[in-house]
Amino acid sequence: MTQRHVPPQSPRFATTPLFAGLPGDVEVSFEFFPPRSEQAEAGLLKALAPLASLSPAFVSMTYGAGGSTRERSFAAIEHIMAAHPGLPVAAHLTCVAASRAETHDVADRLWDMGVRHVVALRGDAGAPGAPFAPHPQGYTCAAELVAGLKARHPFEISVSAYPELHPEAASAEAEMDYLKRKFDAGADRAITQFFFCSDTFFRFRDRAAAAGIAQPIVPGVLPVTNIARTVTLAEQCGAQVPLWLRELFAGLDGFGQARELVAATVTAEFCRRLYAEDVRRFHFYTLNRAELAYATCHLLGVRGPAIDMGAIAMEQAA
Repeated sequence: MTQRHVPPQSPRFATTPLFAGLPGDVEVSFEFFPPRSEQAEAGLLKALAPLASLSPAFVSMTYGAGGSTRERSFAAIEHIMAAHPGLPVAAHLTCVAASRAETHDVADRLWDMGVRHVVALRGDAGAPGAPFAPHPQGYTCAAELVAGLKARHPFEISVSAYPELHPEAASAEAEMDYLKRKFDAGADRAITQFFFCSDTFFRFRDRAAAAGIAQPIVPGVLPVTNIARTVTLAEQCGAQVPLWLRELFAGLDGFGQARELVAATVTAEFCRRLYAEDVRRFHFYTLNRAELAYATCHLLGVRGPAIDMGAIAMEQAA
């Protein structure tokens, strides 16, 4: 069914405070990456604490193929589960540099740790833009991985979606067909790559519905503070960073607090526009920081107990 889009000049936005009276009927989740040092690990747990207080649907931990990176992911998951018993933790798992047997061993290990949710991804190997080369005995794509994981254990499984197309996609139609294959293989939801135009998501959601996809598609939200880093990340995944966003952050490199205020304003308004079109699930790419995601959730009506975010920010900056 085609969704009705509310344009920016809608009276609903013009006459009512954007964040007044929101009932908090929102489900949120947060993504983290494994720390590389004890200090970074302490920073991760400090960032996680306020976000965990919001009772998220889950928090996810990214995954790197290869020994040391893989072990950091496992260690981070264990530390999160120990620090926040009962908090649902999702583990990322990719097809990179692993046979099916090795992937099954990882899946078994996650299950034994108590992980019941996997974010199943093909993953990228080598330098950004380099073609993916599957392991000779490995899974060749995320759809195969989803099917293999579901056969191994009754995991809840999330997969990726690309509203602005995966860099390797032949066409929008081919990309949508592949997303449907992942759902047909057993995926429970899709989480999108980050994007910065709400209409991009609305059009993608409409096309998914027309393709017969009924499972949830959750927008991935990247709060921006470092615009140069954001541009680099976007180039790697095919996302577009609009000129207006680049211009907003121009000249703010030496003004940390002003940059944070601009970032908070942009992220909050972006999520509010999604909310106005009945989006009730949000996945935040935190980059292991809490402030912007926490503030946005608060504005959307998702509230936790009183927490001194200023103290947490000072500890993270120390």
